[in-house]
Amino acid sequence: MSLEAGAHVFTEKPLALTVDQAQELVELAHQKKRKMVVGYILRVHPAWKKFIDAAKTLGKPLVMRMNLNQQSCGSMWHTHKSLMASMSPIVDCGVHYVDVMCLMTGAKPIRVSAIGAKLSNEISVDMYNYGQLQVTFDDGSVGWYEAGWGPMMSETAFFIKDVIGPKGSVSIVDESGERSDESQDIEGHTKTGGIKLHHAELNSAKEFAKKDEFFSTKDEPSHDELCYLEQEFLLNAIQNDVDLSDHLNDAVNSLRIVLAADESFKTGKTIEL
Repeated sequence: MSLEAGAHVFTEKPLALTVDQAQELVELAHQKKRKMVVGYILRVHPAWKKFIDAAKTLGKPLVMRMNLNQQSCGSMWHTHKSLMASMSPIVDCGVHYVDVMCLMTGAKPIRVSAIGAKLSNEISVDMYNYGQLQVTFDDGSVGWYEAGWGPMMSETAFFIKDVIGPKGSVSIVDESGERSDESQDIEGHTKTGGIKLHHAELNSAKEFAKKDEFFSTKDEPSHDELCYLEQEFLLNAIQNDVDLSDHLNDAVNSLRIVLAADESFKTGKTIEL
């Protein structure tokens, strides 16, 4: 990555391989007065922004459940194995979903733990292609995220993306109002179809006072269109001199959490943040 004079930077997530490296890049961007945007694609996704906003209406604490198990073969399995030369699935994809959890709670993460399993002899002996992390926040909220890659993953590994609070729950679903099960779909981690909002309030008969609300997102942007929205975000930051401090601090924070989860798996210990 270059932050030379005159250069602005768009980088894919994660920002770096270590927290220190990530912080160094952030400080360099500030020092050089350059705009640097990290590719958190869910932040520009209209449906995911609605999902995050809805989660903020559910009260505290929140219980956040998210996963991204992907069945892969051929060139996609080759890509996954290449990624695992440097990082596990819960690090590579986990920064997306942990970032979403942090946006939903607005709270400070205080501890993280993880489990994992090596399901293939085609990856390094110290690497694992299935993992799950659990993170606790200082407002009492908790969240888990799991990710698995490879030809052994179930093609009906349901994509769970929902949030539960004292006032109800909100879930990402498909166009029929059910969960998506397209684990082989490369766009699966951004694809929604709909959002279902459940209200926990009961009436005098101890029945639900309000019906579940369904919001169709079938006209959501494609993956390529979302990438274009990311570029628009960077262009706007350059043209209007937008302060990206929060964006970059959040990128470092989510990286810190997933790397702590990786350490937790390797040491078998809960990591205090």
